[in-house]
Amino acid sequence: MGSGVAGTRRLHKRSRSGPKDVIMKIFKYLLAAAGLLALASSSALAYEPGTFILRGGVGTISPQSKALSGEVEDAAFYEACVEVDDGTGFLWGGTYMVTRKFGIDLLGAMPISHDVDVELWGLDVGSSGDSVDSIDETAVSGRFAKVKQLPPTVTFQWHMAPDRKFQPYVGVGMNFTTFTSAKYQPSINGLTREEIDAILGIEKIHLKDSFGVAAQLGGDWMIGDHTVVSLDVRYMDIDSELFISGDSFDGREKVGTLDIDPWVYSLNLGYQF
Repeated sequence: MGSGVAGTRRLHKRSRSGPKDVIMKIFKYLLAAAGLLALASSSALAYEPGTFILRGGVGTISPQSKALSGEVEDAAFYEACVEVDDGTGFLWGGTYMVTRKFGIDLLGAMPISHDVDVELWGLDVGSSGDSVDSIDETAVSGRFAKVKQLPPTVTFQWHMAPDRKFQPYVGVGMNFTTFTSAKYQPSINGLTREEIDAILGIEKIHLKDSFGVAAQLGGDWMIGDHTVVSLDVRYMDIDSELFISGDSFDGREKVGTLDIDPWVYSLNLGYQF
């Protein structure tokens, strides 16, 4: 199983539509409405230096769908397209205002679960369930694994209108993503679990932690003396190396790199003090 032709390539994406598209449309409308509020809003109490804004709400992490990149040593994964599905969960965070316009923001979350789907090409299964070393044009696809991750992120925010009831901001910073759970749970269309095990020989998977840049666009709408409603969109550069192991392998084998690179959409209720 560990043998095969190694190569470096970036293959086709699988296009998809679904929750991500709906969320994108909702956020476009919300951001447009927020812009109108910003123009129409009257002056309000500004965030003063030393102000802390605590937030909590719901967020969706929407990864991109890409092929594995980097050196791929295993023939079964050489033309694999991997898709990490959207995950929704509870997000929390806070911003400390260093000046009226400059703040330091921390994003946290409860562990967020994602299904990992895979599309494999060139797999030929004989009547006995044994794999055959031949490459054809037939693709099989389905769930490959379930993972949970935490994406703590620090961004440095610039608040553009600190004296308004709606206070837009932009930010740049760093993301650290750690995978708290990675379970190999294959359910590939057209194949039984016995056939999957005979072909792939995998028992466990491991995803390496990731460091990357992050960017943020959002705003706080002040609905009371201390209460705010926050909207934001973030981009995170997350690249995680995927490893597999099992009886067919000599230790842990690197399959390739998952370029997850998600967009994160969140709606929060906050309190400033």
